[in-house]
Amino acid sequence: MSHYDLAIVGGGSAGALLAARLSEDEARRVVLIEAGGEPDDPDIAKPAAWPALQGRDYDWDYRTEPQPGTAGRIHHWARGRAIGGSSLLHAMGHMRGHPADFADWVEATGDQRWSWDGLLPAFMAIEDHSLGGDGIHGKGGPLPVWLPGEEVSPVARAYIEAGAALGLRRIRGHNTGEMVGVTPNSLTIRGGRRVTVAEAWLTPTVRARKNLTILTGCLVRRLKLEGGRVAALEAVGPEGPVEITADEIILSAGSIESPALLMRSGIGPEDVLAAAGVACKIAAPDVGRNLRDHLLGAGNLYAARQTVPASRLQHSESMAYMRAGDFSATGRPEIVVGCGVAPIVSERFTAPAAGTAYSFLFGVTNPTSRGSLKITGPEPGDRVSIDPCYLQTENDRRLVRAALAAAREIGKRPELDNWRERELLPGSLETTADMDRFIAEAAITHHHPSGTCRMGKDEASVVDPALKLRGVDNVHVVDGSVIPSLTAGPIHAAVLAIAETFARDIYPGDSRSENFG
Repeated sequence: MSHYDLAIVGGGSAGALLAARLSEDEARRVVLIEAGGEPDDPDIAKPAAWPALQGRDYDWDYRTEPQPGTAGRIHHWARGRAIGGSSLLHAMGHMRGHPADFADWVEATGDQRWSWDGLLPAFMAIEDHSLGGDGIHGKGGPLPVWLPGEEVSPVARAYIEAGAALGLRRIRGHNTGEMVGVTPNSLTIRGGRRVTVAEAWLTPTVRARKNLTILTGCLVRRLKLEGGRVAALEAVGPEGPVEITADEIILSAGSIESPALLMRSGIGPEDVLAAAGVACKIAAPDVGRNLRDHLLGAGNLYAARQTVPASRLQHSESMAYMRAGDFSATGRPEIVVGCGVAPIVSERFTAPAAGTAYSFLFGVTNPTSRGSLKITGPEPGDRVSIDPCYLQTENDRRLVRAALAAAREIGKRPELDNWRERELLPGSLETTADMDRFIAEAAITHHHPSGTCRMGKDEASVVDPALKLRGVDNVHVVDGSVIPSLTAGPIHAAVLAIAETFARDIYPGDSRSENFG
């Protein structure tokens, strides 16, 4: 049995950052525990390899329950299973979110640390932005954030011109607090290579620290509870079962595995645990609930008049956030339309050959549909039942229709005449029912699961505003599962900011106090 001051469960985006930051204190013995291995696929570094990386052996490749809102389809949820987590697989977009998103977090928690202004120092600390040094974008941080220029596809440039002609403002990226408008996407790319969180934070110098141990191929089965504390982590490593003990535990296994681990340990909804054959030790009804995810319609597809050059980035080059029904309106975004310079469609449609077509993706920024997940048995190999409840509110159905309409309005603009031969999908839609049927067939996940261990000021929340697990003295949860409501764009930047805020503002103040255990 090995003993540490701090054990971090999960070596993904939050866990890798936390391991680097919290091992800066040489007196603190830290172990980072990851179920997967070290990433060694050379394609990970190639931005244009997205999304073909999904489904490889470092992808958990979860599957949802059939979704009534998407024509009964089962959706594949890609989640990284290796050091670096989902930063190995995602589309590399870096978008902080809108200030109103974080106002919702403050309302949920009563804590100004989770406001736009409260998180701004963390956002700036993690970034090495190509616009850095202006007081808004970070400079010199571990993670490169690049706003492309001439590398942007001519199709995406025409798309941006079309949006501007309709009234959308031209903005300097998505990270200033103003999201409504047209701009290329900011990407975590440097020198033409994807930079993962593992590369950014777990550098050779960090890995060489004598007080940091990184265990790969080590799956934590459950938390061993004794007297209101976690006494040990029961895990399976390369050489078989192992127990790991630590004074303090941070769960950073992500929005699926963090709640699943809690449930396997007897912490969760009593009915779910009973059905899975797990004795309930701490009743926590909200573990696994409040599941949120973004959908994208894939897509509004166009045959090209001329050959579309291969993307020099990652195919999805520009996301335009906007208000529904009014291109010139500003404020908090409601819908998004993205330009795919490749023919991106759901599995229900046949994609034309690369270079012969392009697509516009469309979605809702702050969906109100909430789902849940639950374990089906006591062991990690037992399936996790994931039900995101896609498109179950009229708000979401109304707004996704508006997003599709906005995509088609941009798509027919004269600024795209040199590229558009004809619209291939959706074709004629004469009624709202026609539109809904197409959306159900076209919808795909945007890969932003969150909320399953939500933070809040209410006693029903899974973690408190300092991310401490309610009912257990020495456990915090720090990953996308604590997000109480979605940000307008991809959540990766926000997950990193949560981890950085915890490392700089919460852990140092609470780690040796009764508040931490």
